[in-house]
Amino acid sequence: MKQWYLVQDVRWCHDCNDCFMSCKDEHVDNGWPGYTESQPRHGHRWINILRRERGRYARNDYIYLSMPCQHCEKCPLVEAGYAYRRDDGIVLIDMDKARGKKEVASMCPYGAVYYNEEKCIAQKCTMCAHLLDDPDWTPGVPRCVHSCPTKCLQAYHIEPLEMEAMIESEGLSVYRQELGLKPHVFYKNLHKFTKNFVAAGVRKDMDCFEGASIEIRKDGKLIETQTTNFFGDFKFDGLDDGKYVISIDVEGAKKDIDVEVAGKSLNLDFIDF
Repeated sequence: MKQWYLVQDVRWCHDCNDCFMSCKDEHVDNGWPGYTESQPRHGHRWINILRRERGRYARNDYIYLSMPCQHCEKCPLVEAGYAYRRDDGIVLIDMDKARGKKEVASMCPYGAVYYNEEKCIAQKCTMCAHLLDDPDWTPGVPRCVHSCPTKCLQAYHIEPLEMEAMIESEGLSVYRQELGLKPHVFYKNLHKFTKNFVAAGVRKDMDCFEGASIEIRKDGKLIETQTTNFFGDFKFDGLDDGKYVISIDVEGAKKDIDVEVAGKSLNLDFIDF
């Protein structure tokens, strides 16, 4: 049957926190019987925004990753008996079985579960299931999705085969795939958060050079070719850790530069010809 999925295009998140605030607006001082208790005003981030800076000024960027409950098919809370997975893929905490069990909040490897000291219950994103179950909720999507100004966050209620096709066509991936939990939250351009880049500017006679041919190789294999822009800049993104060779051709004059990516992005400043 149809399942609920969330998809974020990492490229278009600007850390506005509208999703976070709409979640607060929906759940703080509002209990939804059968779904969850009211959310505390402080301390809980049912949709957290992870932040990462890559590179060094002036070739740097800031990347943001929304982190709600991933609604995993192999959710540790479900396996422990403290939560259940609905037929539509939404994972909800069992309010009775999880009551008073602080350890439930530490079972999620994504850190998406919080403990409400006042209510004595673990809580998390419900994907606004109470709204999705309401036929009068005309937006038809969770509040976080409805409030996203750049539309980088989307919700889909589709068959698993349709989702598989979208994963293939859109290049979607899950965060921390190595956990093997089969999340229902997917990301586009995830490499911007999880991987690194090498960037630099090319100058000839101390002036930015447009149109230089740039190649990057790893273990002798060509990875990508680029041409410098108006500012003489190039940027190879989505790189795994390792040693690379960058080859630069400026009107027949050539240079090879050895670089090593080791957990961070590199700004090589200007390369002069």
